[in-house]
Amino acid sequence: MTDTRVTVWNEFVHERESEVVADVYPDGIHAVIADALEERGFETETATLQEPEHGLTEEVLAETDVLTWWGHAAHDEVDDEIVERVKEEVLDGMGLIVLHSGHFSKIFKSLMGTTCALKWREAAERERLWVVEPSHPIVAGIDDYIELEEAEMYGERFDVPQPETLVFNSWFEGGEVFRSGCCYRRGNGKIFYFRPGHETYPVYHNEEIQQVLGNAVEWAAAGDDQPEPVQGNHEPLEEIDTSDDRTVH
Repeated sequence: MTDTRVTVWNEFVHERESEVVADVYPDGIHAVIADALEERGFETETATLQEPEHGLTEEVLAETDVLTWWGHAAHDEVDDEIVERVKEEVLDGMGLIVLHSGHFSKIFKSLMGTTCALKWREAAERERLWVVEPSHPIVAGIDDYIELEEAEMYGERFDVPQPETLVFNSWFEGGEVFRSGCCYRRGNGKIFYFRPGHETYPVYHNEEIQQVLGNAVEWAAAGDDQPEPVQGNHEPLEEIDTSDDRTVH
């Protein structure tokens, strides 16, 4: 059993409003993801948009090592104060895994500083997620590619900063390609954007997708031995004259 604590966040709108989605995820997307991570030994909790403070209280976030985020229909309903709270936790070292349509979430756009816009098409087409960085821990146990029989297409150009590491690149049956597994660092926190996960397809029931999620949690979790950076006004390492009185601080 790992000590890594994961909070699985989901807006939990489609599952309550659409029979098609409820047939695939009767207890919510968050329940499937949380169960998969729990089976891999992580301590998991869930949170949804409808809860007070969207389930992301200061106490919950203080106990969270990695937060996963799925949103689509209700990005604008997420309170800006909660977004800022999550952002500060990421900068302070909490890992963040942004899933599928979470690319348009307030938190991801804020951390990326771009529109995060892309092309899309919903046609239940085949997707191959090609592993382009096989030595990366996020793809441990994954072969050359993951094939999904039904997927929503996301296509370039994806308006995000150049990933620090790109671990998946997708090809779709209709011909488009997409950067589907993007790693970033912001402050002390690690961020992984993972594209698959449209609500009407059983993507999160796929064992290889679950393996990637588990690997991503391990990668994004901050180590207990991570040194705190020394910042602010600092004494010189060498002997110098510090009597300059022109400072305005």
